[in-house]
Amino acid sequence: MDSQKLSQFEDLKKRAQNCTKCPLSETRSNVVFGEGNPDTPLVLVGEGPGENEDATGRPFVGRGGALLDQALKENGMSRKHVYICNILKCRACVTEFGKRRNRQPTPEETAACLPWLEQQLELIKPLVILCLGGVAANILIHRDFRISQERGKFFESNIARYAIAALHPAYILRQEGEAFERARATLVEDIGAARRKVIEAKKETPVQPTLF
Repeated sequence: MDSQKLSQFEDLKKRAQNCTKCPLSETRSNVVFGEGNPDTPLVLVGEGPGENEDATGRPFVGRGGALLDQALKENGMSRKHVYICNILKCRACVTEFGKRRNRQPTPEETAACLPWLEQQLELIKPLVILCLGGVAANILIHRDFRISQERGKFFESNIARYAIAALHPAYILRQEGEAFERARATLVEDIGAARRKVIEAKKETPVQPTLF
């Protein structure tokens, strides 16, 4: 990313950190803008930050982040090789009995936050998007995305040359025994497929995607 685009990227980050477009701004601790290499051809997109992410301002930390980092490592990559972000930049939560817990964002909250992702992708211009979880895939690939049947498949996309979905690390961590090992293996496999697709896409004739 050249100096002008890098400056634009940092300006976008600063503006996102001050966003008050929806009520999530009233309960967040930190805006979780994203991290990694903004000049990468591969972007990983999840649904939104949870408790650990809200506390640190970083995407995919805690046990889920460790699982994702290990899956990247097994494919010869780290966070410095990709860019990791979410559709939502603020945690969607509700307070019950004095404790906050995650909740599903409203359509209005998602719609308010989506332009930040759109602008991120316009600057990064990735060749491949890897959606982490069915929620992100439902928004970025197609409606009614069936993660159990359609994960690991590539789709033509208007946000990148190709898009693919993998199981969300949080879902994988809820599995036990052999189910956990199988789910974890698919994450490693899908990240590897996305990496190989990037290599293939670099050899193809460039096509400028039309975002959203």
